[in-house]
Amino acid sequence: MTTPQTPDLAAPNLGSKTNLIRQAGVLAVVLGIVGLTVIPSLPRLGITALPAIHPHAPRVDLVLTSPFAVQIHLAAVLTAFAIGVVLLIGVKGSLMHRTLGWTWVLAMMTGAVSSMFIRIINHGGLSFIHLLSGWTIIALPFAMAAARRHKVRSHARSMTGLFTGGLVLAGALAFVPGRLMWNIFLG
Repeated sequence: MTTPQTPDLAAPNLGSKTNLIRQAGVLAVVLGIVGLTVIPSLPRLGITALPAIHPHAPRVDLVLTSPFAVQIHLAAVLTAFAIGVVLLIGVKGSLMHRTLGWTWVLAMMTGAVSSMFIRIINHGGLSFIHLLSGWTIIALPFAMAAARRHKVRSHARSMTGLFTGGLVLAGALAFVPGRLMWNIFLG
């Protein structure tokens, strides 16, 4: 006789002030670590000194002249980021959450797969950021399976991790000086 699995119905309160402060702290630590690892490697990327930061209106012409894979990727990740923010702060389990969730999954998968065709920074090879894309492609179905099995806590942790690593961390890396996002907004 098999025992039925008990669903993990205790959904974490992702909107609590304490949890948001903890997530902000984790994000700050992650970005600090990324900064400490990226800045010393800038000379290997051909950047000998940090360029001056010149914030300006977005240069849409750079997006329009980018390869098609970059355009698809940018549209997908911006869509995923916007929907992800709404999902993280909104009510969980509602029809709106499920509908936006499926849209988010589609946008995330499109962003991850399209990134595999973007090989600009490593002379045609895969880079560190592609590890995040591979992780997203593998982890996303598992996170969806957790939701289907009513493993709410596992689903919430997985999706929050995908948002943080697949969008926030990878997005921060996209703003390294000399890369497209840097040039669009700061270069």
